[in-house]
Amino acid sequence: GKEVYLRDIWPSREEVQHTEEDTVISSIFKDLRRRMEKGNTFWNKIECPDSVVFPWDHKSTYIRSPPFFSKLSKDIPATQSIENAHALLFLGDKVTTDHISPAGSIARVSAAAKYLQSKRLTAREFNSYGARRGNDAVMTRGTFASIKLHNRFIGKPGPKTLHIPSTQTLDVFEAADRYQRDGTPLIILAGKDYGSGNSRDWVAKGPYLLGVRAVIAESFEKLHKNQLVGMGIMPLQFLSGQNADTLELSGKERFSVTLPESLSPRLQLTVKVRI
Repeated sequence: GKEVYLRDIWPSREEVQHTEEDTVISSIFKDLRRRMEKGNTFWNKIECPDSVVFPWDHKSTYIRSPPFFSKLSKDIPATQSIENAHALLFLGDKVTTDHISPAGSIARVSAAAKYLQSKRLTAREFNSYGARRGNDAVMTRGTFASIKLHNRFIGKPGPKTLHIPSTQTLDVFEAADRYQRDGTPLIILAGKDYGSGNSRDWVAKGPYLLGVRAVIAESFEKLHKNQLVGMGIMPLQFLSGQNADTLELSGKERFSVTLPESLSPRLQLTVKVRI
């Protein structure tokens, strides 16, 4: 007839310890280990290679060996200044992680779709960016592939940008690929709250693989700023009261950032702009 609370029925620390000493014996763990190693009929029928490390399947369109560690050295590399970079994108306020790295379906006319078609997959087999997040070739092509991305170079929503030297309108990946082949570093111009929204690792990995060295914005979502730093992309913030419009930037200039040998948070840097 009375209310019963957990504190009334919860065993004390001494009772739990006493039960453990009387009940939990080594044979329980030995038996569990034997059953885990034996598996079951369905599990044992799965074919798998007998190797120490994971053998990458070069034909897989879902999982590829990531390129992030291909040139990794034990020594921390010296800081590298940015010389004569082009702006890959000229963005406004509230660019979310979904704009940067969408997780939804892969559009049939996207750069990622072209890649999957080259692997002889049909549109029905494309799946989603979220499902193929283990494939850097898909995710890099899916970076800034949101149909809601508003790039001021284009003037309307869509995953397109201006390749400044040729004045051609291209998919973001195609433009970035052309810049990389020419050895041109890239930056992104943005407004307030860049990188807001759900945390996704590809929002930093994708721009890094596109060749983006810095994002210059009015403000950042804190977690995304940390992700950019982790991938070696500089989150640079306009001085208070300044933005691309007050500085009369068209986004078509060349940008250079000279870095000191020692970097620290809130360091004030000079960005040189050349028309």
